[in-house]
Amino acid sequence: MRRFLIFMVAVLMPAAMFSQAQITTKKMKLEDFPEKVTKVVLSGNIFVDGSIEDAVKNRWTISPYEFCSMEEFEALKGKEDYYFLMTVTGQFRKEVEPGLLMLSLVKGGKGSDLSLDKMLEVVTIPICSAEYPSGREITFMPALVDIVQNHVQASMKRDYSAYGGLETNSVKLDGAHGRRVVIADSDVNVSVDSVFLASLPEDKVEVLPEADVDALMEQGATNTLVSYTVTPYDAGTGSYCYKMLIDAGTHGLYYYRKHRISKNAGPGFLPEELSRIARR
Repeated sequence: MRRFLIFMVAVLMPAAMFSQAQITTKKMKLEDFPEKVTKVVLSGNIFVDGSIEDAVKNRWTISPYEFCSMEEFEALKGKEDYYFLMTVTGQFRKEVEPGLLMLSLVKGGKGSDLSLDKMLEVVTIPICSAEYPSGREITFMPALVDIVQNHVQASMKRDYSAYGGLETNSVKLDGAHGRRVVIADSDVNVSVDSVFLASLPEDKVEVLPEADVDALMEQGATNTLVSYTVTPYDAGTGSYCYKMLIDAGTHGLYYYRKHRISKNAGPGFLPEELSRIARR
């Protein structure tokens, strides 16, 4: 009998040890976010830094924040006491050099001093072309900062949101019913001609000059979704184009997609996307 009990204990010990093991999910790792200081890293690019600094001062509400230099970031990135909001360049596998500038929120911690890849990425959103920005990023920066904040809040509630990314957390077109959708002419793919645009119901999708669309964002137009696309300046095969529809008033993200640039699919909203948006 004693041997049987010893055998049972030996069998049950691994199971008990396994049941006590805890898996730390991304949602759990972000639980400390509201109490930690977010360091907003200024890169030295006065135009981008200025727009980020203004947007953070006017919009950031979900955690304490401080501005810091790249030198301070290098000294602090290995500490778990900080999150970092910073610009990074994104380069895809077939690109010769980085084509996009992105806004990324990451968490410092052990090993981060050795490689940025070791940092926990909370969310990353494209800002503009890395080589020749259009200037629209200044108008849209407050919205991009709010999209980052909204993603963090969703990620602290659900692992699905934490791992799913911006496409998962966008409101979806179903939630855009009754809202005006305005797309800048510069955000439309070259394959979209006047005949195709005429076939779209005007009460569902409007294509207006870029300046008019940006004005709607600046005004914070209510119940209005406006377009914003980000693509490398000299986009070639293998690069990506990111497309967004953002509520000008609330800065909610209603549409977030990307497609690979190819001979048959250049930058901008493709015809099938415009048709899908018009069917909402």
